[in-house]
Amino acid sequence: MAKTVKNVGKHVRLAGWVQTTRRLGKMVFIDLRDISGLVQVVFLSDKVALLEKAKTLRPEFVVEIIGLVNERPLKLVNKEIPTGTVEIQAMELYILAESKTPPFEIVSTEKENESEELRYKYRYLDLRREKNQKIIIIRSNFIKAIRDFLHQEGFIEIETPILAKSTPEGARDYLVPSRIYPGKFYALPQSPQQYKQLLMVAGFEKYFQIAPCFRDEDARSDRSPDQFYQLDMEMSFMSQDDILTLIERMFTKIISEFFPEKKFTYSPWPRITYQEAMEKYKTDKPDLRKNKNDSNELAFCFVVDWPLFESEMENGHLAPAHHMFTRPKDADLPLLEYEPHKARSWQHDLVLNGYEVGGGSLRITDPKVQEKIFELVGISKEDAHQQFGHLLTAFEYGVPPHGGIAPGIDRLLMVLLNAPNVREVVAFPKTSDNRDPMTGAPDIVSEQQLKDLHIKIDKN
Repeated sequence: MAKTVKNVGKHVRLAGWVQTTRRLGKMVFIDLRDISGLVQVVFLSDKVALLEKAKTLRPEFVVEIIGLVNERPLKLVNKEIPTGTVEIQAMELYILAESKTPPFEIVSTEKENESEELRYKYRYLDLRREKNQKIIIIRSNFIKAIRDFLHQEGFIEIETPILAKSTPEGARDYLVPSRIYPGKFYALPQSPQQYKQLLMVAGFEKYFQIAPCFRDEDARSDRSPDQFYQLDMEMSFMSQDDILTLIERMFTKIISEFFPEKKFTYSPWPRITYQEAMEKYKTDKPDLRKNKNDSNELAFCFVVDWPLFESEMENGHLAPAHHMFTRPKDADLPLLEYEPHKARSWQHDLVLNGYEVGGGSLRITDPKVQEKIFELVGISKEDAHQQFGHLLTAFEYGVPPHGGIAPGIDRLLMVLLNAPNVREVVAFPKTSDNRDPMTGAPDIVSEQQLKDLHIKIDKN
């Protein structure tokens, strides 16, 4: 539709959805919509059969129209849309598909009050709304810009497995039963953490992917309860300062390009120690905006010098503040023997306007230090080699110093787009209680499927 303004006086073939219909005297007007926008089409009275056919059109019918592009008179120009200087004089009309009356208005209005349940049940209709399509298009272009930037920086995009091994990394795994190996399970990855470290051992040095991650967690406004996407990155031979500087440079460039109305509170982005954040702001996700009512203000910061372990104990063992592969500060290595709860780490979190939008660290590369961390979190040497033997073995074959970071795509876009929650920035979200009203997932499966997987359901 958008290109019609460049084709005045020419015949064009257009296809899309009927957004609105209007009758004016012996003429019929429709607004025709596709992904690029709207254009007005007029059916004149001199083509009787065509006019009668146009009178049958209803909102959301899918049509194809052949017509002549005419300039509108100045007094009829619609300045609200890019194609407002032209209209299409219809010559032919083909109805490709009819539509029932949608359960809610497709045209975006200020009075939209449909429930989340209804919108997500008919998400394919909700996504026809211009504002929602813009979000998905911005997401696509934003991710492309990330890819372009990192390729120019010498990064290699590598996909890691979706079916992986279940290992204790914090959150609950989503398990996938194996049909071929009865009683054994794959797990959907909570992150590609171990694979990306193995890629550093393999010598790729700069890795990234837009990685789907799966965690069986309770929903929050800033967290999907099942699946989310992160920009997963790992780098060899780079310091923490190198990693943080790269991230700041990348997002400053891309955000300035895509969101010119946004302004950064600080440049360079502050680096705050965990202790300072807790003492001064009472949170490890400080909101450093000067005007918290300004939706266009972006206050990025990095929180560094984290404790290696959380203070609370679980079953007599320590819980990692980040994960079990985070490298302790060199000066604090002796503390692992007698005061491990005082040890600091090379963890770094990326914070934006009070939200953690990314986290990472330098990694442990000494197998002895890694085994000590496993011991402190309650994993025996035998269990460590059963669960993580592949990683420990790889570290015996020349492992480079490495580290990484994983900004969350969904959460970052939620803040940049001023969305009320992360569900609004993905194409097909679950509801806040982790259901898909559109497909009915999660759902029961057939007895034969369960039999094939050697699974029995305890209905009690």
